[in-house]
Amino acid sequence: MATDSPYLAPATQPVRGVVWAIHLILPLAGLWLLLAQPQLNIRWQHNPSHFWMIITVAGVNVVLGTLISEASRRRQDARLFLVSMVFLASAGFFFLHGLATPRVILPTGSLGFDLGQQVGLTIAAGFAFASALPLGERQARTVLAHQHLVRGVLFGFMILWGLASLIDGLTPLSRPPLTAPVLWLSWGAIPGLVLYAAASVMMFRLHRRRPSAMLISLITAYALLAESMVAGMSQLNWHLSWWEWHILLTFAFVFVAYSAYLQFRREGSSAGLFDSVTLAATLARIQQQYDKALEELVEHVRRGEPLAATRLAGKFRLNEGQVAVLDRAGEALANERELSERLSALVAVSARTRVGLPETQLLADVLEHVRQAYGDVRIGLIAEGRTHIGSREYDFTGDQPIRRDNLLAFPLTVKGRLAGALEVPVGRTAQDEALAATLAGQLSLSLENARLYQELDTLFRQYMSPDVANALLADPAQAALGGRLQELTALFADLKGFTTFSEQVTPGEIVEMLNRYHTAAVPCILDNGGTIVQFVGDALLALFNAPAAQEDHARAACRAALAMQQAAAEVAEEVAWSRVDDVEWPTFRVGVNTGPALVGNIGSPELRGFNAMGDCVNVAARLQGLAEPGTVVIGETTLKQLGRGATVSPLGRLSLKGKEERVAAYVLATLS
Repeated sequence: MATDSPYLAPATQPVRGVVWAIHLILPLAGLWLLLAQPQLNIRWQHNPSHFWMIITVAGVNVVLGTLISEASRRRQDARLFLVSMVFLASAGFFFLHGLATPRVILPTGSLGFDLGQQVGLTIAAGFAFASALPLGERQARTVLAHQHLVRGVLFGFMILWGLASLIDGLTPLSRPPLTAPVLWLSWGAIPGLVLYAAASVMMFRLHRRRPSAMLISLITAYALLAESMVAGMSQLNWHLSWWEWHILLTFAFVFVAYSAYLQFRREGSSAGLFDSVTLAATLARIQQQYDKALEELVEHVRRGEPLAATRLAGKFRLNEGQVAVLDRAGEALANERELSERLSALVAVSARTRVGLPETQLLADVLEHVRQAYGDVRIGLIAEGRTHIGSREYDFTGDQPIRRDNLLAFPLTVKGRLAGALEVPVGRTAQDEALAATLAGQLSLSLENARLYQELDTLFRQYMSPDVANALLADPAQAALGGRLQELTALFADLKGFTTFSEQVTPGEIVEMLNRYHTAAVPCILDNGGTIVQFVGDALLALFNAPAAQEDHARAACRAALAMQQAAAEVAEEVAWSRVDDVEWPTFRVGVNTGPALVGNIGSPELRGFNAMGDCVNVAARLQGLAEPGTVVIGETTLKQLGRGATVSPLGRLSLKGKEERVAAYVLATLS
């Protein structure tokens, strides 16, 4: 469901956000209570506890700063460098603050003991604010270019501060600590407080665009550091309010460390712990690296090669467990790819089987596709009762495969009888063998279909028009008895003088003459999209626009008729030069007519034929009977559909047998 409300990450959803805010408000409420009720803000000075607490926090900061600094170096990211400086600056001054604890080095501590932590937190606040800024590529390059200088200046300043604070009598910082609050020291915490608040807000806005647990941890740390500076403004050393801001410091950095630990446990690697904190440009670069690695994985799987997980492990700092998982995933993907390719090969075998495809071409096409999935596959067809593939002969008993060395041979059958063998390399699993057996079964079906189609070509197709044959193959229901009314153009042709010719020659010469003429005439009809439905002695009937739909069928029929006459004239001319007797060969006369007719299968359940009946066909037959030898006579409807480009001679309105009304007829001479 669509909504206009902005997306809120789990940590910023209303309920969790309220809980998070309460956790940040409680310390301030406790501080207010302690300051408002001085009797509760008791003094407790325990130097060892203070020393070890500060040293522990400093150690945590050193670890975090080092990890983030290493991530900055690896990712070349300016924001991570600045964040690392927050922790390293804090760690350095915390360490100095811990050393200045009374009775550790100095008997009473020093002024640096009071100032050091506030100074360190203020410097860290400057780095925190800079880290939250949306740095551009130019600014980021500038920061990275000066990172060693920034570190050197910071570490030099911390060394000087330490010497000034810890060497007795060297500087005012080594004097005994203050005994009463100083106003200027309190106001000195304001800049750090403002910088931490601003950094927290900017980081929160970044989190809204890029939800991340590590960003939430960093925001919380900045907020707690700001609160610690508020708590330190009271300057009531060793009182509970003073201890509170030490506890806030501890929570701030331990919280970030714990979040990093959880992230490490979840990912199993430190490589991407702080990626969510990086600049947008760095994040885009990381995504490109991951996309490139994914493409590499996909390419390895596509080619069936090992995933090279060890090399990826070094690139992305994966641990051994992740490498093992990646290897297993790669192996599973490779197996899945191999299975998919083999299933696709089975589909391809089925797709290669189509009407009119010769057996040799079928086997060649099948092998081309199958070898890509199964390896060096070979096929041998039975010859002289034996099945050979190379020098290997196979004698199958039943449907069981034969294993030889690293090869498996499966029988190929046609109509239940052995027709050949399929030889495939031995697979790694039982599933591979099952797929190879399925391939053999599919190939047997394809081989059987190819041979059946070949029989159809030599038997079925040669006894009927290709259009009728294709229609019946595509939809056998069309062979049912019955028909439909459809407009068509009928072409009727017979040989004038056939009876006289038959009386003067032998039966063999009659058959030779008919075959010569029909051999010349039939292509003229088929090439123009016609369907021959009858051969009756010397006559033939062809239909246009039935059974296959055909635009401009009247023009197609007339083109076929004129081409027939031209072809028949060429045959007669050839015969006239070759014959020595004076027997004249008959000549075609053709009638063409257009109109509605009943088209369908006519006959009985035992024997039927495709035909057309109606006045349109009868008129075509009558026009053929009136035509002079070598001419084409067409009806008026046909002439109207020819349009321009037809040259005709009118015969007037003729009286035809079986027709009460006279019929206009025309002799067609040419058609452009």
